[in-house]
Amino acid sequence: MLIDRPLAKAHLNLALSRSSAVVLIGPRQCGKTTLCRELVSADSVNYFDLEDPVSLARLEQPMTALANLEGLIVIDEIQRMPDLFPVLRVLIDRDRRPGRFLILGSASLHLLQKSSETLAGRIELIELTGFALSEVGVDDFMRHWLRGGFPLSFLSTSDNNSFVWRKNFIRTFMEGDVAQLQSRVSTAALMRFWTMLAHYHGQIWNASELARTLGVGESTTRRYIDLLEDLLMVRQLKPWHENLKKRQVKAPKIYLRDSGLLHQLLGFKTVKDMLEHPKSGASWEGYALEETLKVVAADEAYFWATHQGAELDLLLIKDSIKYGVEFKRVDAPRMTPSIKTAIDDLGLHHLTIIYPGDKSYMLGDKVQVMPLKSIATAEASRLVTA
Repeated sequence: MLIDRPLAKAHLNLALSRSSAVVLIGPRQCGKTTLCRELVSADSVNYFDLEDPVSLARLEQPMTALANLEGLIVIDEIQRMPDLFPVLRVLIDRDRRPGRFLILGSASLHLLQKSSETLAGRIELIELTGFALSEVGVDDFMRHWLRGGFPLSFLSTSDNNSFVWRKNFIRTFMEGDVAQLQSRVSTAALMRFWTMLAHYHGQIWNASELARTLGVGESTTRRYIDLLEDLLMVRQLKPWHENLKKRQVKAPKIYLRDSGLLHQLLGFKTVKDMLEHPKSGASWEGYALEETLKVVAADEAYFWATHQGAELDLLLIKDSIKYGVEFKRVDAPRMTPSIKTAIDDLGLHHLTIIYPGDKSYMLGDKVQVMPLKSIATAEASRLVTA
């Protein structure tokens, strides 16, 4: 079964049409290589896979290997050879034609540090996730929520095979990417932390509580969560705070970005396991949030909460206009005092409540209710439309 990814292709082609170098980042096994091989064949001399000894040998003299190639050049797993960035800068400065280099990487911070130092003003960054609900189709909503968006997990022949794939993915991820990028981090300790973090999914970050439970210092938990974020496994949703007459939460909210990996760490093998667990609501909220962020082209994204109890799950800013999103796993969302407070205190243009039902309706002049499945359609544009 093949899943077409027209939105990802469109973003990639647009970037290549205007930038000399495009950096495509995303977690391992999310489909970056498959997408790029539609542009350049793996057998082409223009394709370099830095996990392939042959490609590494060809790049022992990188200037010689790359300088005379014509057309789009793909370099996969660039984080394994960061010394290539200065060479790419020289080649780009010699010829600023768009669409010269497509660079793939599975790590965020390390990749961007190197590229920003040497390719500032020369690159365009695109992030690729696993399959979005808009790509797999709303009829597969439950399977997508359970298994997540990693192609080989979603496309597995059974829920059990998907669960086993995710278990093996996590193990090889810890032994490969983590060990390669952070050799001084104990993978066993990080694995315990990641599993513990799954139980904190959707909650406000509390370093001291996690540190006490793990028996480590707060600085260690901070290093662990930053590493998982850099490797695109965890989202730290930043808090929005401004000069209001209320005490506002200033710690981030934590989400595991792929629902399938969250469910593997929580031990959910089936839809029944998922729906009957106390973390089901938090899982749905995180899934809906990630799917929203995949399709809504906002400039900035935050959450907002006060110590008096008012909160907003997602604050989106587009062209300096603020929009609110709430995620409610209920049959029929209603207006709440917290929603009214968020609209008034934040000056929201409007607020959308996303829920698992089937009907869209208005709760007031500024509050609309929208089914989760609608964000897989053109209706998603209504979230940030003035």
